[in-house]
Amino acid sequence: MSISRGATAADTHFMREAIRIASRAKRSPGCAPIGCLIVREGEILAAASNETLRDCDPTAHAEIVAIRAATTRLQTTALRGATLYSTLQPCGMCTMASIWARIGRIVVGAGRHQVHRMYFESRHLDTLDFIHDAFRDDLTVTSGVLSDECAALYYRPDDKVPLEEQANI
Repeated sequence: MSISRGATAADTHFMREAIRIASRAKRSPGCAPIGCLIVREGEILAAASNETLRDCDPTAHAEIVAIRAATTRLQTTALRGATLYSTLQPCGMCTMASIWARIGRIVVGAGRHQVHRMYFESRHLDTLDFIHDAFRDDLTVTSGVLSDECAALYYRPDDKVPLEEQANI
């Protein structure tokens, strides 16, 4: 596993698309403003937002929805060579799904330190810990791509979030 903060022009391009998807989801009932793309060889295989409330499915995070769409499209469970772009650092479930789907690279916009704690598990379970523990030396992570633009989609760490909107607290 390697960690990089250097983004390519393609990373910026695809993260802007993920931000567009998240922004559209923010205006849609039952969707949360998390955007995700899965890209391989410059082609978008899948694009998704968080649909947990809309589908009454706690596993319908943007990353999971995108992985399901990409694997169905390609008729495979292995997305080798693919890059997952997410506007928010993936949670533990989404990170493990990325590992099991054999995604080769994860590109993250906003990190957990930039957003309200409700977006993550109550304990500090970091994406990088999951990747390290899974012994995936072929998976790379690039973090902080358009992080301020991505973070603007979410409640900030010190915001007073209405109780009915709090997810993991």
